Amino acid sequence: MSSENLPQSPEPRPEPSSEQPLRKPRVAVVFGGRSSEHGISVVTAGAILGALDRTKYDVLPIGITTDGRWALTADEPERMAIADRKMPNVTELADSVEGGVVLPVDPGNREVVYSEPGSVPKALGEVDVVFPMLHGPYGEDGTLQGLLELSGVPYVGSGVLASAVGQDKDYMKRVFASFGLNVGPYLVIRPREWQQDETGARQRIADFAGEHGWPLFIKPARAGSSIGITKVESFDGLDEAIAEAQRHDPKILIEALLRGREIECGVLEFEDGPRASVPAEIPPVQTHDYYDFEAKYIDSTPGIVPAPLTPEQTAEIQRLAVEAFEAASCEGLVRADFFLTEDGRFVINEINTMPGFTPISMYPQMWEKSGIGYAELLDRLIQSALNRSTGLR
Repeated sequence: MSSENLPQSPEPRPEPSSEQPLRKPRVAVVFGGRSSEHGISVVTAGAILGALDRTKYDVLPIGITTDGRWALTADEPERMAIADRKMPNVTELADSVEGGVVLPVDPGNREVVYSEPGSVPKALGEVDVVFPMLHGPYGEDGTLQGLLELSGVPYVGSGVLASAVGQDKDYMKRVFASFGLNVGPYLVIRPREWQQDETGARQRIADFAGEHGWPLFIKPARAGSSIGITKVESFDGLDEAIAEAQRHDPKILIEALLRGREIECGVLEFEDGPRASVPAEIPPVQTHDYYDFEAKYIDSTPGIVPAPLTPEQTAEIQRLAVEAFEAASCEGLVRADFFLTEDGRFVINEINTMPGFTPISMYPQMWEKSGIGYAELLDRLIQSALNRSTGLR
């Protein structure tokens, strides 16, 4: 890629004066990544790139390939959508198959550099804030957040601890239970246990099924977007389900079925603290046995926003969503997912510290119905990140 095709560095930030305003903040939208949620991350980033106010922000799209290379990509949101049931990927969007973007690990230097083999590295200018639209491990789990903390670059969303807790469903449930939130019955099988005593691990699963009954949900402990989840009705499908979950994460979770309605609620951090959106209900997808990846993103049916709840139920789930946000020390935004059980209890299933922002995603839809449109939502998140310091806080 020739140097003239590279993004132009923004002008240096001048000293404020009455005649000359500050330059526009520069937002690096980082997406893709090494997890199995790579494709949906690209779709999410495309929606954001298409909606960011270019009169207010300079935008630098940076994609991370499935093998971990940070690549410059074209600012072309229309190429980042699901097409013919196929997910986009960063490699197809990258300007070069070899060039890489480097973010210096230096709190005093926010300048991004682009380099290609055989070429002189080119400075792309400073980044003021990162919008990390990564889902799953190697991005949503605190790893990227740690890098940005070391670099002293502000970023949208939760910090290292909350991101890690929000990614690991085992510790997430432990945190919620310790704060008095209802969690459903579950069992964790760790890699060492499976490797050293597979028979004992299977017996624990059998005991769990004996106590809570079938079906069971077998899922990766540290994945999202319903990837790698299998609903099993008996021991006959257990081995295949375990293998599928372990394909995404060696640590797996076994959950009992909770009969009831799936209700979600968005949380957004304002100047005076976190507030909850109107909740939404995820209706059953008739062509799918449960809300799996294809039901969410390929064959999805619209969520019901606001959810048909009583005023008392709405107030309760909003209170619980904010409690979950605070319990995990979250920042910026969260989508909290609950079951409203047949006996009228709200049981928290999980939180998403960087929920999907696709056009069909529930988080922006819930805030739209709460009076905050898509562009304003993005602006609030970016401004909140710019006003927040990195480091201990």
